[in-house]
Amino acid sequence: MSEATTRSPDWDHLFEVAAAQDGLFTTRQAAEAGCSPQLLAHHLGAGRILRVRRGVYRLAHFPAGDYEDLTVVWLWSEQEGVFSHQTALALHDLSDVLPAQVHLTLPRAWRKRRLRVPDEVVLHYGDVPDSERHWFGPVPATAPLRTLEDCADEHLPPELLRGAARDALERGLVAREDLGAIEAALAPFGGLEP
Repeated sequence: MSEATTRSPDWDHLFEVAAAQDGLFTTRQAAEAGCSPQLLAHHLGAGRILRVRRGVYRLAHFPAGDYEDLTVVWLWSEQEGVFSHQTALALHDLSDVLPAQVHLTLPRAWRKRRLRVPDEVVLHYGDVPDSERHWFGPVPATAPLRTLEDCADEHLPPELLRGAARDALERGLVAREDLGAIEAALAPFGGLEP
């Protein structure tokens, strides 16, 4: 018998994990708290938990969080993904961009994995160090400068990139001398100050 089936479930631990993640948890996190798949199925049938996506569950009576949709995607990525590009622009409130899809950067090593990517998710690959991450509730996003650079690399329309860079400068989120890549991307379109 495995340890998970011989010890009592640690509901307090699972609740703490879920509370830090907008009421959500993964099958793996449940197993770490001593909950077997059969016990999860029982509580699913009883309506105490809800299946949000394969391998991701929510406590039924936990209040919805501000970043719940993103938290589901982040848990799908095994907590390795970092929200980036237009999604990070929206999180930082740096643009009028309303992304139709969620942009997520996964570590480069994930490029070789065969993934069943959720329909609403666009994947990018790159290693994002802790110094280039900002947290929004339970989910990480690329820091403002990294976000602008990623958007420039992906050819965000110049008027949106320019507006986002100006917002970041005005709010003190980036320094003018750090915007070399943004200036270069905007040069053919009149630069940062057309």
